[in-house]
Amino acid sequence: MSEDFITCELTCSSPSADPEDALNAVKTGPMDCKQPIFTVLGGGGKQQQRAGDTAVSSSPAATTDTESGIFSGECELCVKHESELDWFCGTEQKLICSHCATVGPCHGHTVTPLATRVTAVRNQLVDVCEKIQLQALRIERFIDQTLTAKEQKLQTAASRAREQVLAQVSAAREALEEEEQRLLEGVQREEERVEQCLLTQRAHWSQALASLSQTRSGLVHTLTHTPDTQLATSVQEIAERIEEAEGVGEPCDTDQLNLNPGCSDSKLLRGLWATAVLLGPNAQRSSYLKFDERTVSPLLSLSDDFCTLTFVNKKSRQSPRYDPARFDCWPNALGSVSVSSGTHSWMVDVGQSAAFKVGVCYTSLERKGSGNEARLGYNSQSWVLSHYDGDYSFFHAGKKVPLQVVRRPQRIGLLLDWPTQTLLFYEPDSSVVLYSVTHPFSVPLLLACAVTDRSITILH
Repeated sequence: MSEDFITCELTCSSPSADPEDALNAVKTGPMDCKQPIFTVLGGGGKQQQRAGDTAVSSSPAATTDTESGIFSGECELCVKHESELDWFCGTEQKLICSHCATVGPCHGHTVTPLATRVTAVRNQLVDVCEKIQLQALRIERFIDQTLTAKEQKLQTAASRAREQVLAQVSAAREALEEEEQRLLEGVQREEERVEQCLLTQRAHWSQALASLSQTRSGLVHTLTHTPDTQLATSVQEIAERIEEAEGVGEPCDTDQLNLNPGCSDSKLLRGLWATAVLLGPNAQRSSYLKFDERTVSPLLSLSDDFCTLTFVNKKSRQSPRYDPARFDCWPNALGSVSVSSGTHSWMVDVGQSAAFKVGVCYTSLERKGSGNEARLGYNSQSWVLSHYDGDYSFFHAGKKVPLQVVRRPQRIGLLLDWPTQTLLFYEPDSSVVLYSVTHPFSVPLLLACAVTDRSITILH
C-alpha cells in the first residue's frame, strides 16, 4: 500500500481540513471504550478540531465517501497515462489508473476499484477496533473486579496461612517437647536401674571376693602350719572349705548391666529426624554417588550417567569382560563410594519396578557364584529392603521381616548414621519410616541394589 493511501483520513472533516491533522486527532484523542465504534467512524460523535475552527455536524445518512474523507484531498494522476489513480493493484500493492489495469503493466494482475479496496480496509479496521474495544473492556473488568477481589481475598488467605503454620509448628513443638520429656525420663530411669544393678553386683562380688580370700587364707594356713598327722584327719574340714569357695560361682556379664538402647527410641523422633536429613532445607545427598560399572551384573545395563540400572532380557544380554568385582549370576550392582563414618543419605527412584532390592553391604561381599554368599539379603554382609510380587520385606542373613506398606512408594530413601550404627529405609512422599535397623557395622559399607523388572535410578 502506497504512502498516499496509508494517510487517508478515518473521521469526518470539512473539505478544507488538513488530512494529517484529522488523522492525528483520531490517533491522539482519548478512547471511550463504552461508545460504539460505528458511531465514532460514522461521524455521529463529537469531532476534535483545532482552536479557532467551527464545529460542523453532518447527518450519517447524507454522508458520502468523498465527504467522509476517504477521497478527500487532491487526486494524484498516473505518471504514464496522466489518468486518475482510481484502481488498486493487489499483485504489486500500489495505486494504478484504469489504463494500467487494462493495457498497461498491471494487465492480468489482481486489480480492485479504489473505492472497493478502501471500503474493505475500512471494514477491516472497524473489526480490529471493535476487537480492541472488547479487549479493553475485558481488561478493565479484570482490573476492577478480578484483581480487586483477589486483593481482598489475599489478606484473608495470608492470615489463614500464617495461623495454619503457627498452629502446625506449635503442635509439632508441643509433641516434640512431650516426646523429649518422655524419652529423657526413660533414659533417666534406665540409667538408675543399671546403676542399681551395678551397685548390687559390686556389693555381691566384693563380699564374694572377701569370702574367697578368707577361705584361701585358711587353706594356706592349714597347708603350712598343720602337722601331717592332724592334716591327714582334717579332710572333712578341708572339703567343706573347698565347697564353700566353689559355691561363690563365676561373675557373668549380662545385658542387665547395660543401658537398654530402646529407652531412647521413638518412632516420632526417628521419622522427624529422617525427614529433616532427607528432605529438610539442609538435606545433603552424595551427589557424586553412582553405580560402579565394574560391579554391574551381565543381567543389567547401566546408563551413560552411571545412575540407572535396567534389567535386560536374554536376547539383549552381552558378555562383559571378566572382572573380579563383577556379579556374574545375581542381578546386582554396588555404589561407587564406600562409607565408614558420618551420616549419609541416598534416594533411589524405583518407579514402577515390580522386583527390586535397595540397601547396603560390606565391601567384602562375595561377587561370584549363584549361592547365598552373593545374594543380597541372604548373608550376614548385606541389609536390603526387597519388593517382589507385591510384597515388601526387609532381608538380612536370610531372615525375612514382612513390612506393612500402605501405598506403593515411587522413591525410597536410605539413611545411614554411622555414629549410632543405624540404617533406615524411608518413603519421602508420605514421610513414613518403612524400616530401621541398628547393627554394629564393622567394615565400610556400599550402596547395594538389584532389579529384575524395569529400572531403578539413583537420584541426586
